[in-house]
Amino acid sequence: MSGDNDNLDRIEKVVDLKAPRSRVWRAISDHREFGDWFRVALEGPFEVGREARGRVLYPGYEHVVWRAVIAAIEPERYLALNWHPYAVDPSHDYSSEPMTLVEFTLREIAGGTRLTIVESGFDKLPPHRRAEAFPRNNEGWSIQSENVRAYLDHHP
Repeated sequence: MSGDNDNLDRIEKVVDLKAPRSRVWRAISDHREFGDWFRVALEGPFEVGREARGRVLYPGYEHVVWRAVIAAIEPERYLALNWHPYAVDPSHDYSSEPMTLVEFTLREIAGGTRLTIVESGFDKLPPHRRAEAFPRNNEGWSIQSENVRAYLDHHP
């Protein structure tokens, strides 16, 4: 079943990385390494049930505080977080809005690791927020998929 709402609910990016699963896992789950490729200065380690936060380092977005609640950690396989997508306006309080779910899933493939990134739950957002957040995050995950690849190429 694929209606318009389905198309605006879920983003999926798949990136094949020439690195062992344990190395990709470290790049995803270690807050310092995640911050390096995601371009956010995180304040501390990822812990299930806790908010991870830090300052965004992307030019033009340095005013944004990145926040996410870590939903699940299954070592070397799966990391999930909830956040307010494209929450970049410091004058707007996003706390009453639903969060989306971001999932990183790792699977061994010949020559490396397949990383699948899925963000879902856009259909629960207010329509004006979904209309802005979905295309921005769709583009953002394309960029971040290449960022993690470049990071692992330079930090084997």
